[in-house]
Amino acid sequence: MSTKKDYYEILGIKKTATEREIKAAYRKLALKWHPDKHPQNKKEAEEKFKEINEAYQVLSDKQKRQKYDQFGHAAFNPAAGMGQNPFAGGFQQGPFTWTYTTGAHGANGADFGDPFEIFEQFFGGGFSGAGFRQSKPRPRYSLTVDFMDALKGATKEVVIDGKRKKIKIPAGAYDGTRIRFKDFDVTLDVKPHPKYQRDGNNLFLTHEVPYSMLLLGGVTEVALPDKKLKLKVRQGTKPHTLVRLRGEGVPLLHNRGKGDLYVRLVVDVPEKLTREQKQAVERIRAEGL
Repeated sequence: MSTKKDYYEILGIKKTATEREIKAAYRKLALKWHPDKHPQNKKEAEEKFKEINEAYQVLSDKQKRQKYDQFGHAAFNPAAGMGQNPFAGGFQQGPFTWTYTTGAHGANGADFGDPFEIFEQFFGGGFSGAGFRQSKPRPRYSLTVDFMDALKGATKEVVIDGKRKKIKIPAGAYDGTRIRFKDFDVTLDVKPHPKYQRDGNNLFLTHEVPYSMLLLGGVTEVALPDKKLKLKVRQGTKPHTLVRLRGEGVPLLHNRGKGDLYVRLVVDVPEKLTREQKQAVERIRAEGL
């Protein structure tokens, strides 16, 4: 499984860094790693330079930084439903895109305060940005895991700085859970699930049943994350009714027990009807149902 380095770690700043500190750190690193300064190792410098720009484009924008602090890298993953990629319109670089700018605005019109005035130094211009000192932050990495692995718990093997590490994901882990190790931290990015939605320790599931079952009542089988359960549907149940199943939700991360699972009952409308079914529906409609 792949890991993605934390943006704060890339710029060598703390999470509480001010806008001025972020800009100063960016200028210092961009100046250091500009490809023109590394003709003998230009490929590595280009990759490093792109990485620095990716981090700066997020952390220099208040809204993007807020989303990143809350959701990590998943905030900009379209598959996770968090929103659009902040680097859209640039060049593809791994899971991100990146773009250069020489004006006062960056990708998508975000105001970066003319971050590329560092180029003046390469062509004999002045450089007014003063460097600042900060203690080396604790390395933090991001690990993408499946929804069910976070729900039930799992052990994953990753490679960090060339070394294999086993990471135990606790049952009930949520998106943004930080797992602390001796020399580094790992933040989890949990993938969404096609059937289940999570809200805290509660799960929500949409379950289809025939219209006749809502009218007359009956028993339906519901697939839970770890088992199947027979659910009794009362006569006269309205569509989109939520049925609460206590203790069938997400395990509590730092405690015993589980949250609840809510099953939303909706009508299963068939695409095609047999002649007999169509006649039966016509009779029901004639009765005003």
